[in-house]
Amino acid sequence: MRTEAVKLPLTDRFWAWFEANKRQAIGGAIIIVLAGLATGFFLYQREQREADAGEALSNIVVPEATGLSQRPDAANAYLKLVTDYPRSPAAAHALLLAAAHLFDQDKYAEAQQQFERFVREYRQDPLLSEALLGLAACADAQHRTNDAITAYKNLIERQPNSNVIPQARFALARLYESSGKLPEAKTLLEEVERSNPYGSLGSEAGIRLEELKARHPELFPLPAPMTTNAPGQLPPIR
Repeated sequence: MRTEAVKLPLTDRFWAWFEANKRQAIGGAIIIVLAGLATGFFLYQREQREADAGEALSNIVVPEATGLSQRPDAANAYLKLVTDYPRSPAAAHALLLAAAHLFDQDKYAEAQQQFERFVREYRQDPLLSEALLGLAACADAQHRTNDAITAYKNLIERQPNSNVIPQARFALARLYESSGKLPEAKTLLEEVERSNPYGSLGSEAGIRLEELKARHPELFPLPAPMTTNAPGQLPPIR
């Protein structure tokens, strides 16, 4: 993962980077979110094995997240941890991070395999929605548009309260727009803007809506004018 991407916090600066680096954004988002979780992961483990697994995870992800070192073999390091500590919470995090690193290296088919593995083995994990977003992004990056649309839609329908839903809606709106499904794209962008009114993603959705309006004003009918009564005129009797 590029150091400058890992350093970015999940704030407005990240969403600006997201727009400029769409293909890498999913992997970067997952790494940034999980880096914070991994930092203190082993401190809360009661069993020694899980404590060791958490510490091993921290030893990989924290130096990268803080920019202290870069590991081109990070995906392999995470997968080794999955093998060494199977079915542990740390292994779940490591598997998702491995998939994110592979995605960031444009190894979309390999990333897809690891995201699919996460979905199979950790269906009850709180980070399942991130894995589903990763699967959709892999299809998107490989230009499998129909598969990507289906994957984004399934994520939105099955995980409606997940914090990755705005990203999924934004990505799906882009695919709908490129496929000529403009009303559907408009609806999704409006939902993103409403759900994130003060953030960069909501602002970006607003910009996209204005661009869509300029190209297709027919999608944005003017509201009906309000009727007013002249001074001293009684309203009509109905």
